[in-house]
Amino acid sequence: MSTAPALSDIEIQRSLGNLPGWARKGDTITKSYHFATFPAGIAFIARVAEVAEVQQHHPDVDIRYTKVTFTLSTHDSGGITVKDFTLAAAIEGLAAR
Repeated sequence: MSTAPALSDIEIQRSLGNLPGWARKGDTITKSYHFATFPAGIAFIARVAEVAEVQQHHPDVDIRYTKVTFTLSTHDSGGITVKDFTLAAAIEGLAAR
C-alpha cells in the first residue's frame, strides 16, 4: 500500500476552510465534539470507528467525559494528507446526523 503525499501548507489551509471547527496543530488536524452524556460520546466514537476501518485510516481519540477529541495525521507520510481530510469530512457527516 503506497503512502499519500503530505499536503502543502496552502493546501492544508484551503482544506480546513471546508471543515468548520477543525484546526491545524503541527502535523495534525484536530477537532473536539461535546455530547450530552458519556455514552453518547462513546456511541459516536463507535460510528467513527466503522468509517475509519473502511477507510483504513484511524484517528487518535481522546475521551474526557462528554468531550471527544479526534486528531488526524498520516504517520507514514510524515504529515497531513488528503486521507486526513477525507476522514475529517466523514466525521463531520456523522456529527451532522
